[in-house]
Amino acid sequence: MKLFDVYPLFDVNIVKGQGCKVWDDKGQEYLDLYGGHAVISIGHSHPHYIEKVTEQLNKIGFYSNSVINRLQEQLAERLGRISGYYDYQLFLINSGAEANENALKLASFTNGRTRVLSAEKAFHGRTSLAVEVTNNPKIIAPINANGHVTYLPLNDLPAWEAELAKGDVCAVILECIQGVGGIKMVDEAFAKGLSAACKRHGTIFICDEIQCGYGRSGKFFAHQWLGIRPDIITVAKGIANGFPMGAVLIAPQFVATYGQLGTTFGGNHLACTAALAVLDVFENEGLVENANMVGTYLIDQLKAMQKEESHIVDVRGRGLMIGIDLDIPHKDVRVPLIQEEHCFTGCAGTNILRLLPPLCLTKTEADSFIERFMRVLRGKK
Repeated sequence: MKLFDVYPLFDVNIVKGQGCKVWDDKGQEYLDLYGGHAVISIGHSHPHYIEKVTEQLNKIGFYSNSVINRLQEQLAERLGRISGYYDYQLFLINSGAEANENALKLASFTNGRTRVLSAEKAFHGRTSLAVEVTNNPKIIAPINANGHVTYLPLNDLPAWEAELAKGDVCAVILECIQGVGGIKMVDEAFAKGLSAACKRHGTIFICDEIQCGYGRSGKFFAHQWLGIRPDIITVAKGIANGFPMGAVLIAPQFVATYGQLGTTFGGNHLACTAALAVLDVFENEGLVENANMVGTYLIDQLKAMQKEESHIVDVRGRGLMIGIDLDIPHKDVRVPLIQEEHCFTGCAGTNILRLLPPLCLTKTEADSFIERFMRVLRGKK
């Protein structure tokens, strides 16, 4: 049997990681400014994480959700306290797409509606409802194209208010910093106006924090920069530092009923242990604060570099979620960064580099990236 060939691959076999560095099977070291699609939050192979997951594996790795799992309760309490959402409810699943699926289902169960508003260039996942609210027709199969979604321009409040005023919108789903869409930022006035309009019209407001959340923006959630409090928050990626996990944070006004939502693997013992270890490291090492400090420094360095390097058109982002617009295709930069400078970055569109490093990135490592990036750009003149 062969692998189903849906991923274009770099000819690199990564076999080891430590902090913000990874190594291939030939012993070559790479600086990791991508964190496996923003998944690695506390750094590769963190010793506390390894210790806790190993300890749990030696007890029990999995049992079903038909019995009490105190680790789920511990995670709910810790996550509520650290994020500032102590009064919300937690539903645990396996991935970001599954988090958005359940958020949208819960919204529809609550108000009985079926229409959703989503942003242009949004990305919310690849499963049935999640892919339908993703603004990319190339990945929406005919079976998923069910006419539930209206896509609207980001930060165009009158356009969103006009749709909400029709009274039939079940949910608004929004990334406060778009990831795959190219690190596009939501304005505070737009966010506050949209939140108020949702309340007026009985629409559920969902913030997708799967990529921009969990400390990456320099606050626990990216929407916390904007002064809003959504009805539902979805998370995944950094929640368990690579162990497959997702979660839905649900406002107290939602009332759970037995059988309404469900999962086989979600919230298992190993996943909860991994997530608790992540929160331990967040608190003990100040990683959210570090993301803000080092991210601000890196953005400032890149903007200074923009004045010298003509290929940089724009730099934007918050914390350690950064987009760099180029006037050349991103592959012309990303490939030599990997092959010659041994540094991983991400991309978006055709000309945007995306930086999503572990939240433990240091200023020294940020400087190292700037030096490597500069050498590549200078080679393009």
